[in-house]
Amino acid sequence: MTDLVDIRLKVNGEDHFLRVEDRRTLADALRENCCLTGTHVGCEHGVCGSCTVIVDGQPVRSCLMFACQAHDKTIRTVEGLATDGKLHPLQQSFIDHHGLQCGFCTPGFLMLVVGVLESEPQASDDDVIEAISSNLCRCTGYQNIIKAVRSALPEMRAQGRTA
Repeated sequence: MTDLVDIRLKVNGEDHFLRVEDRRTLADALRENCCLTGTHVGCEHGVCGSCTVIVDGQPVRSCLMFACQAHDKTIRTVEGLATDGKLHPLQQSFIDHHGLQCGFCTPGFLMLVVGVLESEPQASDDDVIEAISSNLCRCTGYQNIIKAVRSALPEMRAQGRTA
């Protein structure tokens, strides 16, 4: 029998008070308890990166973190990237440069890149390419993802979205 724990998740600026099993993953809590289905669950082993969210400013594989470990932490999901009905520059760049095909891995890539650039605003092109190599995409071949990231960097920096 598993224990239930009461937790508070601050997701995209909103508090979510939940009672969850102590073994429930953050990915499952976000999707099923908070109804934020943009966080995708692929491998459930932390390999593919589709479930990447930002926790206290750092990209995290939410399938590897228990929801109770995220109690009182600040979480951002792909649903929190757009502001005032306008897509985040990286989201728009993925569209403009065909950085997505089926779209399954896209939220993880977006959150990984945003997390990296917010914590390391002067990350080099090679640093960003190395970071995104940790996520798996079976459709795009990565070249358009890299083009999208490169294209979005100047606007993200100009808007102060990189720390």
